[in-house]
Amino acid sequence: MSSESIPFVQSGSFIYEVNTRQYSASGHLQALIGHLPRLAEMHTGVLWLMPLYPIGKAGRKGSLGSYYSVQDYLSIDPAYGSMADLIRLTEQAHALGMKVILDWVANHTAWDHAWIHARPDFYSRDASGNIRAPFPEWEDVAQLDYNNPGLWEEMIRAMQFWPDKAGIDGFRCDMANLVPTAFWKEAIRRLGENKTLFWLAEAEDPGLLEAGFHLLYHWKLLHAMDGFIHTEGNAARLDREVVGELSSVPSGKSFLLFTSNHDENSWKGSAVERLGASLEACISLCFTLPGVPLVYGGQEAGLNKRLLFFDKDLIPWKEDKLEKLITRLAQLRLEHPALWPGSAFRRIPNSAGHDVFTFCRERNGNRVLVMLNLSWQERSFSLENYLSDGLYTEAISLESIHAAQGARWTLGPWQWMILTK
Repeated sequence: MSSESIPFVQSGSFIYEVNTRQYSASGHLQALIGHLPRLAEMHTGVLWLMPLYPIGKAGRKGSLGSYYSVQDYLSIDPAYGSMADLIRLTEQAHALGMKVILDWVANHTAWDHAWIHARPDFYSRDASGNIRAPFPEWEDVAQLDYNNPGLWEEMIRAMQFWPDKAGIDGFRCDMANLVPTAFWKEAIRRLGENKTLFWLAEAEDPGLLEAGFHLLYHWKLLHAMDGFIHTEGNAARLDREVVGELSSVPSGKSFLLFTSNHDENSWKGSAVERLGASLEACISLCFTLPGVPLVYGGQEAGLNKRLLFFDKDLIPWKEDKLEKLITRLAQLRLEHPALWPGSAFRRIPNSAGHDVFTFCRERNGNRVLVMLNLSWQERSFSLENYLSDGLYTEAISLESIHAAQGARWTLGPWQWMILTK
């Protein structure tokens, strides 16, 4: 797998999702700009901005509505600021070595989008001939109809506006699997004629990688991690449900690996709530398995509540050990090509059986060994014919460790270790 064909993440950086509404008391892009130096110090590579478009008022849920109910694709909701603010944010992010991608909602619009009256042929109809919602529970948005080629042209034109006007570097495409793959292929081709863009699909369909997307969501890993503290045999579950898929993606493509995002946080619980004692082990998995890690804004502050989706609900910012952990893991990825997308992945057998997950990443002689105890019990084990005698560095503590062939290792409940040499 060639990492060089995945824009902006070839050197191991991670993606950071920003919920602008909840990020500051003002919910303004200007306040977010103040966080950029801190995010750069965390070694953030790509900022994913949740939708900034004006939110529909017709059928609005809650007091502020859904970010994904788009009233106008070509402007910014005044609650977030102005186009000048976004341009300034993008320029300052670029100056700090970060890229910026924008959340794009191609499947549906708000009920008071101008197309409802100006281009009703852009919308899908129910059996009675009425414009319909995508699903009953998404009654605040109207389903678009991609059988109309005119919609393709207008949607691509709207997407092109943002790289041209605001200098953004790509898109995270909401519910990409609900939009025809042929549309995405055409949109990615045409937008790529003017600028190299980064494309993240909220989907698992491998066909979207063939269409031009660089990353797919890896929900199977998330669902496995969600079960860690409730089940046994977690290493075996990773082998069964996750490992094979990690090596199945085409050259130059990869997966997004995450413990939280805006949907998981609001509807299923914060990572602290869901993952409990396994949280740090899960974060370390996302930063060391093949793929690109995602951090949801606020996780580094130990975010331990479900943020309201349709109303104002400020992230409770505070110092937390997770910021240091994420920063160190991100630095580790930058320092070790073995952790970059496209590097070899190999499971290392161990004597602990189904509770301890051990693997190695390698690239051009650089090697990183990861050992995780995914259980509530202390486990002692040896690695089968892997480690050569010598001095190793534990990547987080930076402690020097002398290891020999056949050495036994002991990890406490949910403890993990990363060795480099």
